[in-house]
Amino acid sequence: MLTIHAAALLLPGGGRAPVPGGAVAVRDAVVEDFGPYGELSGAHPSARVRRWPGVLTPGLLQRDAVRLLEESYFPDPREADTLGTEPLTGAALAALGPDDTWRAGSVRRGLHRMLRHGTTAVTAAPGTSPALLTAVRRSGLLVIGSAAPAGDGPWIDPLAGAASAADAMAAPLAAGARADLAAFDAPDEAALLASGGASCVATVAGGRLVYRGR
Repeated sequence: MLTIHAAALLLPGGGRAPVPGGAVAVRDAVVEDFGPYGELSGAHPSARVRRWPGVLTPGLLQRDAVRLLEESYFPDPREADTLGTEPLTGAALAALGPDDTWRAGSVRRGLHRMLRHGTTAVTAAPGTSPALLTAVRRSGLLVIGSAAPAGDGPWIDPLAGAASAADAMAAPLAAGARADLAAFDAPDEAALLASGGASCVATVAGGRLVYRGR
């Protein structure tokens, strides 16, 4: 099935100009085409259309993923009263003690939080735990080679400290490439950088809608 993802503004990356009223046509797991919505809908009149508010971009790259997942505990919502809602690190993490069961749950919740910030790819250096990589791939995220961390970090938000949206993209849009997209409730790039990945309303990884905030 072919799906057209449309938004008020498309940022395709790769040095290309923003496309007002832009859209991306996705067939199965692959980008088939992108450009003005009118052109894509005219070429594919029977396509399913998903409309998102604000800005549509390629999926974002999380450079701190392994560090975040290995050195943080993401509390279960049922633990909010005692542990809060933010990731625990350092002494607070050590106080929980070693337990593979809660660590596995923490990894799943951490990966979901990454998807909620528009992440579709993570970097991982050689030697990363195979079990962790398996969990990452099962979540729908793409694992690519290692890269320098983003700023001081680690940050759950790939846009934290980015000078432009393109700096946080895993790859620019390209026909024939894996369909990784993120939609944000922000009117333009400046507003997106100001609000960050927390404004994400949808994440598409490999053509699948893996997170939807509304």
